[in-house]
Amino acid sequence: ESLLEREVLLQAAPHVVAPLEFILPHSPEQRPAWMIRIGLFLYDHLGGRKRLPGSRRVPLAGTAYGAPLQPWVRTAFSYADCRVDDSRMVMLNAVDARERGAVIHTRTRCVGAERGADAWQVSLEETGSGRRRSVEARVLVNAAGPWVSQFLQQVLQQDTRNRVRLVKGSHIVVPRLHDGAHAYILQNDDGRIVFVIPYEQAFSLIGTTDEGFDGDVARPAISPEETAYLCRVVNRYFARQVAPADVVWSYAGVRPLYDDASADPSAVTRDYVFDLDTAGGAPLLSVFGGKLTTYRKLAEHALEKLQPAMGFAAGNWTAGAVLPGGDIADA
Repeated sequence: ESLLEREVLLQAAPHVVAPLEFILPHSPEQRPAWMIRIGLFLYDHLGGRKRLPGSRRVPLAGTAYGAPLQPWVRTAFSYADCRVDDSRMVMLNAVDARERGAVIHTRTRCVGAERGADAWQVSLEETGSGRRRSVEARVLVNAAGPWVSQFLQQVLQQDTRNRVRLVKGSHIVVPRLHDGAHAYILQNDDGRIVFVIPYEQAFSLIGTTDEGFDGDVARPAISPEETAYLCRVVNRYFARQVAPADVVWSYAGVRPLYDDASADPSAVTRDYVFDLDTAGGAPLLSVFGGKLTTYRKLAEHALEKLQPAMGFAAGNWTAGAVLPGGDIADA
């Protein structure tokens, strides 16, 4: 689903989604090189690839691909993926929704909701002024990300059988580690992968980590252990060594994953799960999990869930639509 959506987003927003070549150095603990090549062949053909080049084995000796790597790396593969300006992607969706009639309230929280037989009475509060307003909604969708369970429990005074698993991912930025527009995907000896991506011309973005999180989801921060881990993975592959002192910036985020009871945070499903509650009157749809790549498909599935209760005609039109600016030639 993610590979198929990648093609959709390339068409919908070519000004904020761009192809990116990833170089995968082969390390001893990975599957044999021939098996990696078969896996990449499947990767090429499962997702309806139309706009991106296929995977291939790449030469390292005397090339920009091999220049930053340590001598023990003898084999590497290339595959195509995409990068996205995530904050602009979110903004473009908001602008598009507004142009189609949506009313968007920023810096506003939902502080209460009363359920009726046919509608919700929702109380909204502006976080700066404290001013409140009441709106009526036929359906309430709880897409609060890492706050999804908290909203159910604290605002609606409900419990839920579905739980969200909070997993923190952290990144570091260091002075540029390699020339060229390509990125690297490094598999560590613990089975996890770390990316090294060109960032803002003069820097390299290194990430990410996966660890359980139980702090304030509004203020996640990288730990010294995570910084050391990311440096250690890079230093295993790259000739130029990095240390925590080289970090010029770091950031962390919290993934609101659906809790599938996996013991390993890296193995928790990245899929999304819906909980549609119509028993108490007006529908309530809660969204657990999900990620940026499949956001459009998630929204499409959410409307399919709501269609029987809302009575509108199905219309999955977004797969062929462009986001604002996406239709500007050579944008």
